[in-house]
Amino acid sequence: MKIGIIGLPQTGKKTLFSLLVGPAALAGQTDARAPVRGVADVQDPRFDRLVPMYEPKRQVRARLEVVLVPSIEENSLSQGDSIQELGEVEAFCHVVRAFEDDSVYHVWGEPDPKREVEYLHGEMVLHDLVFIEKRLERIDKNLKKGKDDRAEKERALLLRFREPLEKETALRLLTLTPDDAALVSSYPFLSLRPLIVALNVGDDGVADTTRRDALAAAFAGLGAHFVQMAAWAEAEIARLETAEERAAFMQDMGIREPALHLLTSRCIEALGLQSFFTVGTDEVRQWFVRRGAFAPEAAGVIHSDLQRGFIRAEVMKYDDLIAAGGEEKLKTVGKYYLKGKDYVVEDGDILTIRFNV
Repeated sequence: MKIGIIGLPQTGKKTLFSLLVGPAALAGQTDARAPVRGVADVQDPRFDRLVPMYEPKRQVRARLEVVLVPSIEENSLSQGDSIQELGEVEAFCHVVRAFEDDSVYHVWGEPDPKREVEYLHGEMVLHDLVFIEKRLERIDKNLKKGKDDRAEKERALLLRFREPLEKETALRLLTLTPDDAALVSSYPFLSLRPLIVALNVGDDGVADTTRRDALAAAFAGLGAHFVQMAAWAEAEIARLETAEERAAFMQDMGIREPALHLLTSRCIEALGLQSFFTVGTDEVRQWFVRRGAFAPEAAGVIHSDLQRGFIRAEVMKYDDLIAAGGEEKLKTVGKYYLKGKDYVVEDGDILTIRFNV
């Protein structure tokens, strides 16, 4: 799972990036115009309950890859700047400035969250339109040389894409078939990707979600997920020595959920993913699989051999396991299930895959 952090200059992108992956990733940055990459461990309370239950030799959290994209300047997206970096991410986190600080300049003089969201959306739509026109020219040129069924299908899909874009509607609102998605999987359609809008507020506005709610209502037709955070305040809290101190300060400030928790949960949701776990004394591990996946597909996430030789899945429900206090008790109450290839995996399932290759 890879997310790109984007936004105008001085909105708090670097602060958020450091919160997610740690400050070391930025320490080696030598070119402010180059993307910076890092990895954040997903914090899931279910994982934290399973580890002490099994006391494994190894514990592996699910991970979120994060790319800090250089600040977006005027017309940079529509003209194709930073497309290589943007093209590799699966979802975007648009950091929008909603804090007042006279010592930190803003490219428009003062923060204007609504305008920032409108601007980025417009840039993405314009980029996608320009790309479609160029791609259609190439397809039409090639079709004059002879019939090509794949090119015809792609042309029809691009024309379908062009219609909402001309009305300034994001492509992420469209419903695509697997064949449609495969046709354009290698193309850098920016408005097709899930979007999380992160409203970065000051430390005096953490508990008040009025601005976030108003922004979400104003852009209800954008197909985006809206969250609110106070990146600078969280960065200061992160410097405290103990977890107890950090928890106390967050509670005092009204920060109910840290930025990392907010973003990872929204990313999972936006990308249509869910979590499942594998457990044992050797390892406790969290995995991601698409919502609606059958058991063999989840097995394939672990290893292709498990999917190829899938026999059955032994399934425990997380809540059942916690309530029972352990596997043996769970089995005695009849809540340890054997499932076949047609089992649809649910969020929080604990799976043991039986296979033969």
